[in-house]
Amino acid sequence: MKIVLRIQRFNPDTDEAPHFQEYTVEAEPNERLLDALTQVKRFQDGSLGYRKSCAHGVCGSDAMRINGKDGLACKTLIKEVVEKEGDTVTVEPLRYLPVQRDLIVDQADFFTKYRSIKPYLINDEPVAEKERPQSQEERLQFDDTTNCILCAACYSACPVLESNADFLGPAAIGQAYRFLADTRDRGFNDRLPVLDRPEGVWSCQNHFKCTQACPRSILITKRINQTKRMIETHRSKKKE
Repeated sequence: MKIVLRIQRFNPDTDEAPHFQEYTVEAEPNERLLDALTQVKRFQDGSLGYRKSCAHGVCGSDAMRINGKDGLACKTLIKEVVEKEGDTVTVEPLRYLPVQRDLIVDQADFFTKYRSIKPYLINDEPVAEKERPQSQEERLQFDDTTNCILCAACYSACPVLESNADFLGPAAIGQAYRFLADTRDRGFNDRLPVLDRPEGVWSCQNHFKCTQACPRSILITKRINQTKRMIETHRSKKKE
């Protein structure tokens, strides 16, 4: 069936401001939006800019806004965003990150915030044997957060960033929880200054938009709230 892709375009070398351009393509209901974008680039307009790599929902590179919702083009089927022949799909770049070209954004700020929470295991204690053992139950406490592909869909979906650009963001806090909840980690005090501040965990207002947008089904809002409780518990113990 024929559908219309209404794509936000912006070339900083030639455009003063972003604008929309429409392309009509043939697409089957079970094809992916990424396939439709590839059709446009190969056969209609080679200047169209967007990121893609694995095309299987693993790399996270083709995150964008699709009909006003954030997700991966490679995991979005045509039948999920159109109902009938001739329907229009609006495609825009992720929010809160500078547009480099068309659907490509500069993720430097996103990764700066991510790196600030020290997203790695911190433990200088001697290892008794060859490794630090962990039970399956202990692993399950944070298992879903290990699936994060850093696509930034949750970041773009978060309403808080619209009024607070300094907010750490759901992806970074979710990954902070991944290590805070790890029984092998000893980095709580190292991460606390970044997390326990107005722009840290306390900016989250529980909109759940991040959880809804996550292509890997991570319970991001729950993990943020669990991080808040860890900090509150830490504060209570300090008062004792």
